[in-house]
Amino acid sequence: MIPKSALPPWLLFLLFAAAAADAAFSPLPGRADPGRACSNSSALVGFESEFLMVQHQLRGTVTVVDDCSFRVSQFDMLSGFDVHWWGAIAPDLGNMTSGYAVSDQVLNQTYKNESFTVRLRSNVSWDQIPVLAVWDLPTASDFGHVVFPNRSDMSPAPSPSPGDGAVRVYRELTMFENCKVLSPNYRVRWTLDVDRDVIDIGLEAAIGMQNYLAFGWADPEATSEYMIGADVAVTGFTEEGIPFADDYFITRYGECTINKDGNAKGVCPDTIYEPTDPVAVNNTVLVYGHRRDGISFIRYRRKLSVVDKKFDLPVNYSDSATVIWALGLMSPPDTLRPYYLPQNHGGEESVQFGHLLLNVSESIDDCFGPLDAEDKEDQDLVIADPNMPLVVVTGEAMHYPNPPNPSKVLYINKKEAPVLRVERGVKVKFSIQAGHDVAFYITSDFLGGNATLRNTTETVYAGGPEAEGVPASPTELTWAPDRNTPDQVYYQSLYHQKMGWRVQVVDGGLSDMYNNSVVLDDQQVNFYWTLSEKSISIAARGEKKSGYLAIGFGNGMVNSYAYVGWVDNNGTGRVNTYWIDGQDASSVHPTNENLTYVRCKSENGIITMEFTRPLKPACSHSDRPECRNIVDPTTPLKVIWAMGAKWTNERLSERNMHHVTSQRPVRVMLMRGSAEAEQDLRPVLAVHGFMMFLAWGILLPGGILAARYLKHVKGDQWYKIHVYLQYSGLSIVLLALLFAVAELRGLRTNSLHVKFGFTAIFLACVQPLNAYFRPKRPSNGEEVSSKRILWEYFHGIVGRLAIVAGIAALISGMKLLGARYGGENVHGLDWALVIWFLVGALIVMYLEYHEKQRQRERLYGRSSWVLGNPEEDDSLDLLSPRGNAGEKEAQPTGRMEIQLEPLAR
Repeated sequence: MIPKSALPPWLLFLLFAAAAADAAFSPLPGRADPGRACSNSSALVGFESEFLMVQHQLRGTVTVVDDCSFRVSQFDMLSGFDVHWWGAIAPDLGNMTSGYAVSDQVLNQTYKNESFTVRLRSNVSWDQIPVLAVWDLPTASDFGHVVFPNRSDMSPAPSPSPGDGAVRVYRELTMFENCKVLSPNYRVRWTLDVDRDVIDIGLEAAIGMQNYLAFGWADPEATSEYMIGADVAVTGFTEEGIPFADDYFITRYGECTINKDGNAKGVCPDTIYEPTDPVAVNNTVLVYGHRRDGISFIRYRRKLSVVDKKFDLPVNYSDSATVIWALGLMSPPDTLRPYYLPQNHGGEESVQFGHLLLNVSESIDDCFGPLDAEDKEDQDLVIADPNMPLVVVTGEAMHYPNPPNPSKVLYINKKEAPVLRVERGVKVKFSIQAGHDVAFYITSDFLGGNATLRNTTETVYAGGPEAEGVPASPTELTWAPDRNTPDQVYYQSLYHQKMGWRVQVVDGGLSDMYNNSVVLDDQQVNFYWTLSEKSISIAARGEKKSGYLAIGFGNGMVNSYAYVGWVDNNGTGRVNTYWIDGQDASSVHPTNENLTYVRCKSENGIITMEFTRPLKPACSHSDRPECRNIVDPTTPLKVIWAMGAKWTNERLSERNMHHVTSQRPVRVMLMRGSAEAEQDLRPVLAVHGFMMFLAWGILLPGGILAARYLKHVKGDQWYKIHVYLQYSGLSIVLLALLFAVAELRGLRTNSLHVKFGFTAIFLACVQPLNAYFRPKRPSNGEEVSSKRILWEYFHGIVGRLAIVAGIAALISGMKLLGARYGGENVHGLDWALVIWFLVGALIVMYLEYHEKQRQRERLYGRSSWVLGNPEEDDSLDLLSPRGNAGEKEAQPTGRMEIQLEPLAR
């Protein structure tokens, strides 16, 4: 049986669409016409046959009523996907898949001992239906069928009324006259044949393949402990799937043992008690057995009378007798005991074992509908090992799970069409040795055989035309399922349908599925991610029990983008997105982010959520909050988390708020695959910023102003002030730099602030070197050299550029601080910095004005009396645009001599 979980979502969608379309059709040519008259000319009229059960526990009887209808009675069937009455030439794969629907009736439900009449389509006659089947279209599955006899061997019926004439009945081995429910998962069926002195018994139970089914008659003399002295049949399946039925006799409670004298005791086969004549003592004959849909069915036959009077009990078919039954595990045979021996059944009475009075001659049928096992998968399980290749060959189809099937199917590691289990993030290696006519591939299509030939789409995950080989020259194929691989895919042949089976894709460790992982704050949440060109796949798992897990991108809960994962009341995992602009429930606003591959699960209260999102939202120019949620892999991503008791899709309340949260964000370096806790660096940055402001906003500009506007002060005081301020400012700059590097544990040169800062520091450090190599100043009366002039130009320009770069570093540093901790935190500091520089500009303008005034006074109102320093006038500014040096040279340099003589009276 094919569980609905075994089909991909797109196929389920097509099924519902097809069902809707089928229901919308009115009767058209080629469809059944309930009003048309039907003749009885076919030789099949009155023919009756039981269905051959293939799967889905299908049972029932078909009776041909007339030329255009048939009746189905005692019909049992587990539901399928898109099930139809189907006509075909023969019951093999090729003919069945090329068959056609013969009726408009759709059988998309579970049937329980039901009877109804089915009409053929108007363009269908019995001559076109050698095989009538119950067929599931999407899985190409035969649930059961009837093969009609060759018409040439049957004389046509002379228009009898339905039910007249000889009825030709074909019996199937799964059909019996009677059925009794022993427990919810165990039934006994039987057909009594007194004339032949036999009873055919069918045992069926929803159990595992390693379990036995036991049924038999108790000692008529027993009034309690009915097992002692009971004659039972123990049935089941070998490890190879071969059915067996053996005759047992019970001498005591317990497994069969043989003492030193060779005497057997316990629940033992009759052949152990009498090993010299095993044929005579074995009163149980296996007729048929199968495993279908997780149900074990065994049909065996036994004599009503006894052959072996020592270990067999007669069946009094005309009276009620006590029968016993049990279900349990079997011990496989070994070298000492070549039998499958039942172990102690254990369990609850009336579920695992029991007894009742039964009269096999009475007509009993209390089995309403088919057994439905929870686990319908009987195929062997192969778990992929990354260190060992899976050997893929072909072999004879013995127990293919989805008949009809081709004569050969795929074997993996010597197992026929097993279920293959792989882990996401773990590579799987195949050694393809199935032949050159079998191209192995992993596909989303249930049937394989290149779905495009059936006008159906499929996704190919690995393999293809090149994945073919033979044992002498195998082809190696490597497949790496990832987190985007569906939970279920299929391995198949590209050239033939239904040669392979299912692949279970399970989650391995998240560390295997994602390229990077870090632990968030307080070590309560693990954060995983994998970057691709345009998207990022993210997973988060809590380390403590909670009702929901939330992660957010931002400095804190306020002004963050949140992703909340939880499991709703229906058991469905969900991941919702939000924009949070406050600290209460009303501030949590749902957003519509484009999340794909969303999964969320809760295991013992531990929440794990996964999703993939684009790095840059498609709505980048919109005003919606989520459009600003851009993930830049080159910059650290600040991640926070929270956990709470309950989440909902409805209106949020304070009950939905978190009860535990991270204390600080973690800066995740997406490209490097590492993280560091987000520290509150504002005290560090405040000290760094104050020192830089003291240097670039006060000391260094003050030194430049001293050199520019204090040269009129006599002596070398201006020079000392200039040097002291410059060296003090440079020292503070270097200290501030070392302080920031030490506290921030390194520098990242990708920010504009750092670039401006290093430029300013470099220019500032050039100035002392420049001063050290300055040309000697001219002696009194000497002409100023060109080197001295170039040096003064260079020295002044570099100093001014250093100040400009330093101011730019201050401004960019304030912007960086605002981006890190919020613009409102540094808004006042920005204005204070602007006002400071405006005041500085006004001071410079004032000093520049007075400097021009002094220069003008020296030029036009200078006295010829020289009472000052006869040496060089350092008050001259070689960088002045008026060229004061030239004007000085134009002044007479000689000294005027005045002789004072006494006046004559």
